[in-house]
Amino acid sequence: MKYLASRVARGALLASLVAGCGSENEQRHLDAAVVDGEPADATPDAPPDASCERTLLVGGTDVAAQGWNIVTSGPATVTYGADYVQLETSTMMSATTGGHLLLSYPDAFPANTPFKLEVKLLRLSTTQHNQFDAPVAIMGSFTPTFGNQNDRAEMIYLDTAALGWADDLQSFAAAINGSYHTYVLSVDAAKVATVTIDGTTALTRNNFTSNGTIAIGDQTNDANFDGTMRISSVRLLCL
Repeated sequence: MKYLASRVARGALLASLVAGCGSENEQRHLDAAVVDGEPADATPDAPPDASCERTLLVGGTDVAAQGWNIVTSGPATVTYGADYVQLETSTMMSATTGGHLLLSYPDAFPANTPFKLEVKLLRLSTTQHNQFDAPVAIMGSFTPTFGNQNDRAEMIYLDTAALGWADDLQSFAAAINGSYHTYVLSVDAAKVATVTIDGTTALTRNNFTSNGTIAIGDQTNDANFDGTMRISSVRLLCL
């Protein structure tokens, strides 16, 4: 009987040790599932969603093949360099109209929805804008052939030493000619538009509306309102 009792006691001790070991492992598992009092992620974080970013234009590549329309009249040429597309317009002697040349991208985003458009552009030699017309323009809304009244009022002009809204309600002094600059037009859900140049806020506007088609280039065919510009890239960015 003593021998049997001894075997029972040893069995109970072994069961206790096994149970204790299991409890410790379980506790370690539970501890690993909590970090700083919060449940730990079961899987690593997913990479950031870049589906809202789209490259619309790559310089040096045929723009038509990238989905752009070339809207032109009068003396105007489209040429390419290694990493840019160049737009150039001119006015013939004694002519009453000049060249007009826009690259337009239809349905870049749904009409009247928030968007963020980035354009990297070099303004080489152009004349200054006049109200509702610009030989170097970025249009966040475009209706062929020159833009309707709303498109032209909201259009961004790029002059030698300033940029502004083409209805002349607001402008911003900046040395633009001679080097590439990054221009960003963003419109939020409240239809508030903000324009930056190289990360610096330059323009704001309320009640910005867009039909979803954008355009860049020489928007006017007025005589002697001409110029030359290079575009290296156009992208839609995440808001």
